[in-house]
Amino acid sequence: MRILVKKRVLLILLLGLITILFLKSDWLAEWMYPVHYKQDIRASAGNYGIEPHLVAAIIRSETNYRTGRDSKKGALGLMQIMPNTADWVIQKAGFTGVTEDMLRYRADVSIEVGSWYLNSLTQQFGQNKIAAIAAYNAGPGNVQKWLHSGVWDGKMETVKQIPFGETRHYVQRVIYYYNKYKDLYPSF
Repeated sequence: MRILVKKRVLLILLLGLITILFLKSDWLAEWMYPVHYKQDIRASAGNYGIEPHLVAAIIRSETNYRTGRDSKKGALGLMQIMPNTADWVIQKAGFTGVTEDMLRYRADVSIEVGSWYLNSLTQQFGQNKIAAIAAYNAGPGNVQKWLHSGVWDGKMETVKQIPFGETRHYVQRVIYYYNKYKDLYPSF
C-alpha cells in the first residue's frame, strides 16, 4: 500500500513538473519556435521598415528556415519568391548581381529580396499588414480585386472571406507565428 502511494505522489509531482515546463518555460517555447538568421532578418527588416517578427513568420510559414527549397509552383529560397517577382524586385530595388541560385541558397539574399517585396506590398496596401500578407501569397492583383469588389475587407477578423483557401490558411499561419515570435522575442 505504501509503495502505491509513493508511486502516485511521484507521478503527480512528475506531471506537475512537466506541466510547469510546458506552460512556463521560455526555453522550451524558443526550442519549438526558433528563429534562424536573426541578424539577416534584423538587417533586412530594418532596411525597409518591416517588423522582423513578420519577416520571421513568413520564413517560418514558407520554408521553416530551410534554404535550397523550390515550391511546386517554382518559388525560390527561404522566402519563396517567384522568379518573375524576384526579377521585378531586383530591377525596382536596384539590386545587382543577384541570381536565382543566390535566391535559392543564400539566406541573406532571399531575406533581403523578400523584405523589400514585403515592404512594397505593405505600402501598396496602405500599411495594411494583413492584406500585404495575403498579397505575398496570392499576388497583389488578386487581393486588389477582392478588396475592390467587396469580397474581403482586408481585416484579420474577416479572413475567412478570402476566396482562396490556401491564402486564407497562409494568412492565419503567418499571423499565428508573428504573434508567437512577438511574445517569445520581444526585443528582436
